[in-house]
Amino acid sequence: DLLPADIIGTMVFNPKTGEFSVRKGPIFTNILLADEINRASPRTQSALLEAMQERQVTIEGRTFRLEEPFMVVATQNPIEMEGTFPLPEAQLDRFLVKIETGYPSTRGFKEMLKRIDEIDRAVEELTPVISREEVVKASEEARSVRVDDSIYDYIVAIVEATREHPAVRLGGSPRAGIAILRLARAWAYLEGRSYVIPDDVKAVAVPALIHRIILKPEYEVEGVTPARVVNEVLEKVPVPKP
Repeated sequence: DLLPADIIGTMVFNPKTGEFSVRKGPIFTNILLADEINRASPRTQSALLEAMQERQVTIEGRTFRLEEPFMVVATQNPIEMEGTFPLPEAQLDRFLVKIETGYPSTRGFKEMLKRIDEIDRAVEELTPVISREEVVKASEEARSVRVDDSIYDYIVAIVEATREHPAVRLGGSPRAGIAILRLARAWAYLEGRSYVIPDDVKAVAVPALIHRIILKPEYEVEGVTPARVVNEVLEKVPVPKP
């Protein structure tokens, strides 16, 4: 089983020098891929919490800053439950977005089959398309995108409305609002604008909120989903006027 030290690292004793040295784990990277994260034990999952929130890890009392950019990309199996551990709300809340992929379309599935050999070769021949410095620069530029006071009010209203929805047991936290703000800025930046508009907020609201909403059991049985709740909230909350 994967242990916390397998991710963040540990202290190793060197018998030749008689001293301990730090052996850093795979978390010391720019992009950490955690495949089927819900198969890791709760202790191992919690090892990611400090890194995801504080951008640092602690090994035997020593704190190490993680290099920017740092992000965790995780997958989880939504069907098979045996041998899995649900991610606690505190950890789910630290993921910026949740993207549900589902199955490909019929046309996309056929195209994938026709190009499978090409895809396999492409994976082996992958080359960088952007440098670390360029990612950091783009991130800094996105933070400078202007946000009008009415947009702040709009984000607050959306998050608070998720808590008041009759189907919701636990709605969006303040961190959900921060996620929407950062994503909306990034969306506007990628669209070539220096300011955020309500459509930017709408574009990112569903992936920013669906993993932060816990439904009441009786509504889950009826087939209500977090995405449906968010869409209903977006229809209900008034859009700020220019």
